[in-house]
Amino acid sequence: MAGGDFNLNDLDAARDAGALDDATLERLRLFLGARREAAQAQHKPPRLDFVHVLWYLGALIVLGAMGLFSTTAFGLWGPKALLATALVYAALFLAAGSHLWRRPSLRTPAGLLVACAVGMAPLFVFALQSLYGYEPGAAQNYHDFFVWIRSSWLPMELATIAFGLLALVFFPFPFLVMIIAFALWYMSMDLTPWLYEKERFSWDERARVSLWFGLAMLVTAWLVDLKRWKEGDFAFWLHLFGLLAFWGGLTWRHSDFEFGRAVYCLINLGLILLGVLLLRRAYLVFGGLGVTFYISHLAYEVFKDSILFPFALSGVGLLVIGAGLLLYKHGDRLQQLLLRWTPPALTRLRPAHAREQPPG
Repeated sequence: MAGGDFNLNDLDAARDAGALDDATLERLRLFLGARREAAQAQHKPPRLDFVHVLWYLGALIVLGAMGLFSTTAFGLWGPKALLATALVYAALFLAAGSHLWRRPSLRTPAGLLVACAVGMAPLFVFALQSLYGYEPGAAQNYHDFFVWIRSSWLPMELATIAFGLLALVFFPFPFLVMIIAFALWYMSMDLTPWLYEKERFSWDERARVSLWFGLAMLVTAWLVDLKRWKEGDFAFWLHLFGLLAFWGGLTWRHSDFEFGRAVYCLINLGLILLGVLLLRRAYLVFGGLGVTFYISHLAYEVFKDSILFPFALSGVGLLVIGAGLLLYKHGDRLQQLLLRWTPPALTRLRPAHAREQPPG
């Protein structure tokens, strides 16, 4: 059977023939079983069943309980108690996650437990700062971190990002990027008072920082997307929170001129095209919302007294549907034509999953 596949029956036959003893056979069974389990876990596509929903829901509840939904009484517990809570929780979650990580079929709950451990980082830094007499933002309540914008929160966010990146080195689990992206999103807001060196700032100043920070996150997500990651989609959360910061800053910025609002609409149309190019639905969602907001502005302000506007807008909608039908029927041919006209340098800049996607 040289060059062929061996199964458990062949091993039993080898034992019966005296080529293997019982102890060696048992070790081979365990080795082959673990190897098969690892291969199945690696090639198994992501799924959303009831068990996975419970795993993710439980992790989100833990993260929320120790952060966003922490009560005022929890924040007034005292820095020593908060520090001990953060350390004990992080140690327990990390130990449990490390134990489960050895089982390839349990990588999902293991990664979520490690994410919970990383989620203790802002509480740890808050307690440490309070213990040494530095109240972040003159706040007594840890819950304020999730509500108020202050430049003094930056050490907590930087620590969360650092611990998240460190965890990714040992536990390459995509959901860990969610913790990092969430901290980056908060940082995009807390950087505003730090950059302008004042606690009171205008919406335009806040929107400007959010826009540019979000753009930097989107570029980072695109760079991550250039490589195909066997462990999963590490760029998804960076795209999502980058879009929240960029699109939020873009939408918050107010323009008194119709030209500026038209540019806003064009940028959102560009997001839709990027969604098609990058094969990222989040861009389609945010771009579609932006276009809808612009159309609402036209309907309620610019053409509010025009009887023809609803009919003209209906015509535009029908053209969009027609374009969708055209793409559905001739999508393969149009995509091949578009890729043929696209310079090779730009084609190579598409994300790995988009380059591997067959036309249509």
